[in-house]
Amino acid sequence: MRRRSVLAAAGAATLAAPVLGATQAVAAPVVSGASGGRCLEIRGIDISSLPKNEDHGAVYRTADGRREDPIRLMAQAGVTHARLKVWVNPADGYNNKAHILPLARRLKRAGVGIWIDFHYSDSWADPAHQTKPAAWADLDVAGLTRAVYDHTADVLGALKRQGTPAQLVQIGNELNGGLIWPEGNWEHFDTMTAFLKAGLSAAKDTTPRVRTILHLANGGDNGLYRWWFDNMVAYGVDFDVIGLSYYPFWHGPIANAAANMADITARYGKPCVIAETAYPFTLESEDDVNDILNDSSQLTEGFPATPEGQAAWLRAVADLAAGVPDGQGLGYCYWEGLWTYRAGSGWDPADPSSGNAWENLALFDFQDRALPGLRTLGRYRS
Repeated sequence: MRRRSVLAAAGAATLAAPVLGATQAVAAPVVSGASGGRCLEIRGIDISSLPKNEDHGAVYRTADGRREDPIRLMAQAGVTHARLKVWVNPADGYNNKAHILPLARRLKRAGVGIWIDFHYSDSWADPAHQTKPAAWADLDVAGLTRAVYDHTADVLGALKRQGTPAQLVQIGNELNGGLIWPEGNWEHFDTMTAFLKAGLSAAKDTTPRVRTILHLANGGDNGLYRWWFDNMVAYGVDFDVIGLSYYPFWHGPIANAAANMADITARYGKPCVIAETAYPFTLESEDDVNDILNDSSQLTEGFPATPEGQAAWLRAVADLAAGVPDGQGLGYCYWEGLWTYRAGSGWDPADPSSGNAWENLALFDFQDRALPGLRTLGRYRS
């Protein structure tokens, strides 16, 4: 996921062209919540923006306005994992090893598990952007493969050495079109899978018990998932979990996501996790940047842009994960739930003046108070 004010949702769909001829899964019913009362193992939040936000003055409060450590608030709400993205050499110096290590120590003290999300870029990686790190620009394929291994091992090894090993790790982010373009794009599956195998090997070499995730966007597009993961199987890529981004305002009806998750878990014999989701609590904006979700036409029927509507969406998407047949839905992760507005903590690491177009999708309101959705996410059937 990246700032969709710059990346239109249509960009994610442009890479679906190679799925022509893919067999679609049989439609599944909308998940209603009657999934046997199963608790979800993963109830996570991506908190990658937190160090930068705090450095620019962000505070977080309980629902009644009392200031509190946001990680403590997450833990008290029942959140099980925090997802942290990793960039190679970002312009602003955040989302790198130096900031992830102290954040991981905070998470461990609070009893929250660590989920690492490697982008293999200096900035946002997503279906329309997989830009090679500047330091890797002159490397050939063998050099890039080694760089993927070394970078992955460096971060995960440092986490383990300080006593905060990752429990989950993504080798790449929203990989619809591959990674490290152009060498690793979808026209070069041999190279793409060499990069993925290098990252997967580094993860297991440094942290043998970690569970590895391969993550695509467009969670309702079964043709995309069959095309992409059929190729992973054909190239012998060994991973543990299928990750999906599923935003209802971009990725279609919940019934499509339910059908896709049921199909791919059965087809590949792997559990799945909704690696990204979100929903607005208002259509207003706190700053002068036009928010990504700003019009009622973007909303999903039955889920208003209110704190209660946001919490209702979180129940629905949790039901979606819990409803995957045979217990193969591990859970879900809310994307950037702590990214409240603070001047200087914008989307572009190279531009301190860039704004935040996401604050109306955070799990804290414009007065920095925890919204009902935080507890809904953390306490789902726990």
